[in-house]
Amino acid sequence: MYRRDEWSRAAAAEGSALDMEQRRGCCCPPAPAPQEPELQRALERALRVREGARRLLPACSRPEQALETTKTLVLCEARVVAAGGELQRRQEARLRGARRPSQGGPGAEPVPCRGTVCISDLRIPLMWKDTEYFRNKGELHRCAVFLLLQVGAEIHDTPTVLVDRTLTDICFEGAVLFPEAGPDFELRLELYSAGLPGPGAQGSAPRKLASRLSTSLGRSSGRRARAAMDGGPASPPGTAGTATGALLLPPPGVPCPRFQLLAHTTLSLAQVHDGFRTHDLVIAADEQSPCWVPLYGRVCCRLAARPSCMDTPAATGTLRLQAPGAEGPGGTPLFCVLRGPGLLCYGSASEAEAGQEPTLTIAVTKDTRVRALQAGGQGQPPGVAVTNRLGGEEVTHGLLAESTAEAQRWLQAWGQHLCDLAQWKQCCEELMRIEEPPPRRPPAPLPPQGSLYHQTAPPGPPGPPPAEGLLLQENVSAEIRALLSSYYSDSY
Repeated sequence: MYRRDEWSRAAAAEGSALDMEQRRGCCCPPAPAPQEPELQRALERALRVREGARRLLPACSRPEQALETTKTLVLCEARVVAAGGELQRRQEARLRGARRPSQGGPGAEPVPCRGTVCISDLRIPLMWKDTEYFRNKGELHRCAVFLLLQVGAEIHDTPTVLVDRTLTDICFEGAVLFPEAGPDFELRLELYSAGLPGPGAQGSAPRKLASRLSTSLGRSSGRRARAAMDGGPASPPGTAGTATGALLLPPPGVPCPRFQLLAHTTLSLAQVHDGFRTHDLVIAADEQSPCWVPLYGRVCCRLAARPSCMDTPAATGTLRLQAPGAEGPGGTPLFCVLRGPGLLCYGSASEAEAGQEPTLTIAVTKDTRVRALQAGGQGQPPGVAVTNRLGGEEVTHGLLAESTAEAQRWLQAWGQHLCDLAQWKQCCEELMRIEEPPPRRPPAPLPPQGSLYHQTAPPGPPGPPPAEGLLLQENVSAEIRALLSSYYSDSY
């Protein structure tokens, strides 16, 4: 586990390649990259929130507080591990780049663009036994579940859902976005579950205590003790200096829930489709676990992706369309926009800004070939030749630039764009719909678990203060509460 003071020195794990290089003295620790301060701050924040949640957990007075704090601990642990691993990976990548500087430069391979990955309509079917679902027999088993979603060092979670035998599917509403994913992304889904006590686990505790007292103290004394617990008219009056009224019992202790990994799966670019699909789940728990939920072994969702090359033009400018077989600088000037699966050619830049239909569209696919047109005789300027296969025949469009530098700029843009299309594959065939995530709502309160005695305020003057350690405000500092509050407001 990573500690805060360890990351101030280095983020290299013991035994890693970077750690061995530094120990042998072959290299100095690399300077932080421009992106690393943000990652360092995220790691420090996760460490602080984790420490605050650990201090907050013993002071929780309501079940929903304990459940949400335990969930925060699970998320913080995952964020600490993910941020630490990403820091180490970046430093080792910089070290490899420093030892092989010849691989950089103008002739280096283009790096594919980033994109937005969206997962929505998450649904996990359940498989209850006939006696539990149809006949409503057996012990009522309830669990609180949520999904942890991770791409690289970015981690999101879904709202907590209460599951019992009245549900046939676990549904997570809304969408989750990962705006800086690469084409080699791996979206890991982890389903966590925590068992909840039954509705009658604590409700009969005060009545059982009163019954034991009435039998052990005798008839008259036991009757007075029972009446004092129930707050009835036979309650003994208070003595001087003490409050009168019912005998107040301390509320039952809030059980600390424990989330365990129930199932997981990993989705990648191959599973991206602009529709609803089913994927396999790997079950990580058994039926004897208190957090067990009868899963069917599948997860249904819609996984979409939109690379930036589908929205952002790779290049724009004026090119002249050369007629087939023609020579010389002539040709129709067109304002061209290289974006998505085509080169859009407009009569002018104002038509493109107005969103009008292009005069000509040249298809761009993974099989499109682009080569340079060298400046020839009779004043022919340089340009690019775009070749596509249509109906079994090759069709070539010659596009002439105004200068050699302009032609080189277009060639580099074509190379980058074709690399993006080849890496993102089916995501560039059509524009997929990306949903906006809904605003984060506070966790819903859990159903009451204690007895009616502890939920109803006794009549009469106020009794003695609750036992020490039960109120959140008495044992948790305002700093921790503000930390957790700001953490949730900033994250969502």
